[in-house]
Amino acid sequence: MRIKAVVAALLIPAATAAQEPLSVIDWLNDHPGTGLPGTVVMEPPVANGIVNPEIEVSPLEELAPPLGLVPSSVTGMPLDLWVASDIDDLTDHIATVPVADSPSMQALLYSLLLSETRPPGGDAAEQLTLARIDRLMALGAVDPAQALTRRADPMASAALFQRWFDATLLTGEEEQSCRVLTAKPHLAPGYDARIFCTARAGDWQTAALTLETAHALTLLPQWKLDLLDRFLSPEIYEGAPPLPAPASVDPLAYRIREAIGERLSSQDLPRAFATADLRDVAGWKAQLEAAERLTRVGALSANQLLGLYTERLPAASGGIWDRVDALQRFETALGTRSPDAVAKTLPPVWSAMRRVGLGVPFAELFADPLASQDLTDPGAVNLAWRIRLLSSAYETAAHYPPDTSEMSLFLAALAQGDPGRVEAPSDLAEAISEGFSGNVPLTGDIRRAIDDARLGEAILMTMDLFDSGASGNPADLANAISAFRRMGLEDTARRASLHLMLLGHG
Repeated sequence: MRIKAVVAALLIPAATAAQEPLSVIDWLNDHPGTGLPGTVVMEPPVANGIVNPEIEVSPLEELAPPLGLVPSSVTGMPLDLWVASDIDDLTDHIATVPVADSPSMQALLYSLLLSETRPPGGDAAEQLTLARIDRLMALGAVDPAQALTRRADPMASAALFQRWFDATLLTGEEEQSCRVLTAKPHLAPGYDARIFCTARAGDWQTAALTLETAHALTLLPQWKLDLLDRFLSPEIYEGAPPLPAPASVDPLAYRIREAIGERLSSQDLPRAFATADLRDVAGWKAQLEAAERLTRVGALSANQLLGLYTERLPAASGGIWDRVDALQRFETALGTRSPDAVAKTLPPVWSAMRRVGLGVPFAELFADPLASQDLTDPGAVNLAWRIRLLSSAYETAAHYPPDTSEMSLFLAALAQGDPGRVEAPSDLAEAISEGFSGNVPLTGDIRRAIDDARLGEAILMTMDLFDSGASGNPADLANAISAFRRMGLEDTARRASLHLMLLGHG
């Protein structure tokens, strides 16, 4: 069960519907048509004279082919999103922009990273590609990182090959990268990779000889040599105590530990390692924990999480098992179409999912089923409505507020993009309303980035500003919301504000 990509919601001036995130399957299945149109009958050309056309010339390095997994026509991002940026500034923004506490910012970042775009001129193409892949890996979006590396050609450089090799190890598809490494050993990230792939190809004698050389010349750290010894000669170490956990671990070491029966928990490792726990070799609990961890940052679809939650009955109680039980009871209640059963099971499952940062994925899964329920309990009606506001159907839900309280009226107005028409019920709501007023000028850095055609940078700067605002700076929040709207990111501005109002920050 692995992610087949993650794409975020977005827009530049596209309609709101075009800004919704693709599902993990959609971006693979919904390829744009590649066929040429049939014969087109046209009238013969008519001209009264000859005019020499104006020809615009650009240096070849400025016309590098676009790279990405999703066409710009789908994401709404222009192809020249990055071309005017300084590569060092750009890669620093990509690596550090904070998104962990905001599903809307996560969605926007995925759109930026996965959209087909051209790199800045000169020799910056690979540097930008590596920055995009590295941030995807840091988010745990290993499958799209692997796909993006393939699109960039992993055989083009050792740096690209290493990213591809690491990704394939975590997704269980290392056969592909090992085949390339065997044919092109100069791409190997290290002797451990060569030994692993040689052994995996069945040439144990050559792998053992290479390992002996690595021992003799101290070509690898001792802990890696010990690990490879057990990998190549398991019979010698049968009954030996497990190796101590290394201070740091890479994907290859992780997979070798798995192969010798000394699997490490991915919980204390970087998020990308959680992808390895989605495979069938992991137990159900490990799969559930990995899926929650990845879904929390948008690296796994809510539907995949739901599939794991409902795969079987909980094996115990407490912790994650209580969430599984609460969700299964709620889903059963929905199936009965009993208003009382739904009203009884909705609060506990919502509390459980919100507590672990899965409120928005839960809303995406159940907004439509909740809308079709004929609920009568006032508390359940109000909660169901707020959950629907957290989903992509927020604008539809906004037309049916459950009551006339100050907060409900404000949330409804915000979902329709006009919060200023009602009284703001809190200081946070007042800052959001100011951001939507149209009276907040762009900050200097963002204005200069837009004026210099550095739109991608401007978006990343605004994401930084939003994080500052969400953390308690009302002026930054109003500025960020205003900037998103001026750049055509209306859906992002509304959803990020709704998430902040309903879930808080962090």
